[in-house]
Amino acid sequence: MEKRQQLRQQLQKSIIITLLLLTGLCSTSIAAGEEEHRLTVALLPLPDVLPVYVALENGYFSSEGITVQPLSVGSAVERDQLLQAGKIDAMINEISGAALFNRNSVQMQIVSYARIPEEGVPLFRLLASPESGITKVADLAGVPIGVSKNTVIEYVTEKMLIRGGLAAEQIVSRSVPVLPERLQLLLSGQLKAATLPEPLASSALHAGAVEVINDLALPGLSASVVSFSRQAIEKKSGAVRQFMKAWDRAAADLNATPENYRALMLKKIRVPKNVQDSYPIPRFPRGKNVTREQWHDTVAWLLEKKLLKKTVSFDDAVSMDFLPR
Repeated sequence: MEKRQQLRQQLQKSIIITLLLLTGLCSTSIAAGEEEHRLTVALLPLPDVLPVYVALENGYFSSEGITVQPLSVGSAVERDQLLQAGKIDAMINEISGAALFNRNSVQMQIVSYARIPEEGVPLFRLLASPESGITKVADLAGVPIGVSKNTVIEYVTEKMLIRGGLAAEQIVSRSVPVLPERLQLLLSGQLKAATLPEPLASSALHAGAVEVINDLALPGLSASVVSFSRQAIEKKSGAVRQFMKAWDRAAADLNATPENYRALMLKKIRVPKNVQDSYPIPRFPRGKNVTREQWHDTVAWLLEKKLLKKTVSFDDAVSMDFLPR
């Protein structure tokens, strides 16, 4: 009788242990399943990221069955460090940034344009100070131009100036990496010229700066892009695809009724006070991605500047698989 009771107790313990193990396995499986549908996206306070906030506000991500966590960042350096540490799945960045990430091995893929220059709303403007007397590209020969060295700003500046007729040896850059400082130096006349991104460039124009040229002068020159980490592409491809469907719906809304989202833009995007009512909400391209020509031109510039030691493959770095159909 006593042995039978001991056997019963041992059997009960075995059943309990088995149930606990099964519960743990189920919980792990559920957590893993939830993680496959969760994306963390680093966002700078720029107009280029607006579709993410529109998709969140309108519930487009949840209707696609995914959870998107927006992570506000203060600088491109902070954003890039988060991806390197595996803390984020995606970002809005530039073609050159993606090339540099992939300098040694594939770390990210561009899946779509975020923004490209549209009529009346460029991404970058090269401006002259109010009292400089500079009005055209030829006036900038030998004049130091405020830029962020070794970045998309310097790349765009050089390409615009060459397009405007300057020779490479006539182009002089001055490194002023902090944007507010570059703006103030320009408006005070301590810099005769500088390249600024929007909407800061519109603020400078409103304050008296003179536009010399912008990136609409050279189609295909500049773009911001939606990029995902290699791990997200490999392990969360379904969520990436659903993200881009929701992004596309948000882009369609913004293109159709932009003013409906001005309040949201001013809440999430850094727009200078003097242009908060007038800065045009940009249009967003849909179903388009970086071209081979754009990629190769950017990589060639990075090689010329010795920022890359070897070329980076377009096919490894750009994917057309996630564009909404």
